[in-house]
Amino acid sequence: MSLTNTFLKFAILKVLILNHQSTTNKVRLICDQKKMKLFITGISTDVGKTIVSAILTEALEADYWKPIQAGDLENSDSHKVKAYLSNSKSQIFENSYKLNTPASPHLAAELDGITIALDKIIEPKTKNHLVIEGAGGVFVPLNEKDLVIDLIRPDYKVIVVSRHYLGSINHTLLTIEALQNRKIDIAGIVFSGDENKATEAIILSKTGLKCIGRIEQEPYFDTNVIREYADLFRENLLHL
Repeated sequence: MSLTNTFLKFAILKVLILNHQSTTNKVRLICDQKKMKLFITGISTDVGKTIVSAILTEALEADYWKPIQAGDLENSDSHKVKAYLSNSKSQIFENSYKLNTPASPHLAAELDGITIALDKIIEPKTKNHLVIEGAGGVFVPLNEKDLVIDLIRPDYKVIVVSRHYLGSINHTLLTIEALQNRKIDIAGIVFSGDENKATEAIILSKTGLKCIGRIEQEPYFDTNVIREYADLFRENLLHL
């Protein structure tokens, strides 16, 4: 065997060992972390809550639960998150309500001839981290009385997803003020879309919240892209 081949094999072995150590350390950090319940809400609809939920679920090898799904039942957010994950530990829990119409939950439920009841929305039992995805924004109505914000329990940490568009600063600050008025624990913000330094800076300055991460305007998302973001977000998540 030549000296060159010997060095090459040694280098490959070293890389494999380092990768194994990195994976082992990641698993140890996740296992040692106190189990969290992270509620993902957005400043509006279609701001990236499901993508963020998938990234956080992958980063923590957490379980995932969306209490209320309105419309798109054959390709629901739960289906999407499951397809994005590459770890074998995460469990996807069933929705408490599966509504047929893509509309505000109170209307979708009415069209299905039912009324959403908070006492029927039972948090699944798990010893793992749990990522909970809301529906739309915090003031989306569930029925004549209750709103999405009423799904948030005292032991939840809320992560706000803010997507950049004209008016997003106002929508983000209003969302955060609504949560703060109810003394809800806000873990931080995830920004999505093309970077806007001015918008992000003023939001963080006005709220004093932590930026957990930002998601670029990607051409597509798949398991590889989700895993890359999970690796980027993990350290911040483990220090919430």
